[in-house]
Amino acid sequence: MRRHLLLLLSLIVLIAACGRSPVAFKSTDVTGAEFGTHLALADHHGKIRRLEDFRGKAIVLFFGYTACPDVCPTTLARYAEAMKALGPKAAKVQVLFVTLDPERDDADRLKTFVPWFHPDFIGLRGSPAEIAATAKEFRVHSAVKTVGGGMGYVLDHSAGSYVFDPAGRLRLYVRDTASVAEVVADLELLIAGH
Repeated sequence: MRRHLLLLLSLIVLIAACGRSPVAFKSTDVTGAEFGTHLALADHHGKIRRLEDFRGKAIVLFFGYTACPDVCPTTLARYAEAMKALGPKAAKVQVLFVTLDPERDDADRLKTFVPWFHPDFIGLRGSPAEIAATAKEFRVHSAVKTVGGGMGYVLDHSAGSYVFDPAGRLRLYVRDTASVAEVVADLELLIAGH
């Protein structure tokens, strides 16, 4: 009897070990991170948006600014391509672009810039203090760099994105060098409940 019980327990342990294997995300898995839990900024229509407003969707959160000469438009274009590649599943993804330059990026500018990449993308803004607090919450860094010409300054800033699962949990950090295929693979896993 005792041998049967031992055999049964061994079998249960073996089955549990063969159960669900860890998810192989292409991006950095930050599940369980203790930052990036709060967001409350005005969208480009003036409505206050919070992360919980998009519960049921995977959220891609990217910080940048509309005058960005390279990383920001490239990243938004990559997410637009990912949305196209997702097909009908794209309805379960929300891309949010948070400006780090509230002095120049007013609602009208965001309304013109962000949806140009994809009509469902939303631009978010706030006062300089609100943006600073949000950037700190998400461990995003930016620094003003004076340049010649008409721009006056550019921002050197963190270039990765954060992705939340449909339950609202921060799950991934996506490098700015991630390919469309990598982004799509990760979003499909999150949409499927992994």
